[in-house]
Amino acid sequence: MKISARVARWFARTSAFISMLLMATVAAAQNAPAKVTFQTSLGNFVVEMDPQRAPKTVENFLRYVREGFYSGIVFHRVVPGRIVQAGGYDAQGNRRDVHDPIALETASTASNIRGTIAMARTNVPDSASSQFFINLDDNLQFDRAPNDPGNLSGYAVFGRVIDGMAVVDAIAMVQLGGGVGPIPEASPRTPVVIQRVTVGN
Repeated sequence: MKISARVARWFARTSAFISMLLMATVAAAQNAPAKVTFQTSLGNFVVEMDPQRAPKTVENFLRYVREGFYSGIVFHRVVPGRIVQAGGYDAQGNRRDVHDPIALETASTASNIRGTIAMARTNVPDSASSQFFINLDDNLQFDRAPNDPGNLSGYAVFGRVIDGMAVVDAIAMVQLGGGVGPIPEASPRTPVVIQRVTVGN
């Protein structure tokens, strides 16, 4: 009887510990940064979001992802050794309607190092909407200026490529001169199409 009671107590404690461990694991998974998979005509790559340092930028990007905005969009600008850019045009050069632009978050975001993804914008700080670029090298010149008192300069990094960077590098090596976008000579001659973008952990 005493042995059975000890076994029962041990089993109860073990079960409670396992339950707590499982709950902690589930909670950690739920709080983990979202991962976004890009399926392109040259292969897939995965980007992990950075909501802690760029919350509004991540929220904006994921909104477009969930709406299916990026399906059929092409990489319209390639600067070898520097960036590949997408989010603005389809293969025919058409633009899609976008939401209102968002505020720049460079005061808190990570540096524009190789493999990071950042929002593209015009010369106006708060002008980013759907376009983004992936850094092929450490482009620290794209970071917020040291003398910037707030969010007036630089390009906001909101994630990083965690798998498939070789695909991004392959995009950067295609022949250019496709005639799509604001810099026609910088677009791929054979369109590199984003077929689908999905989000999950």
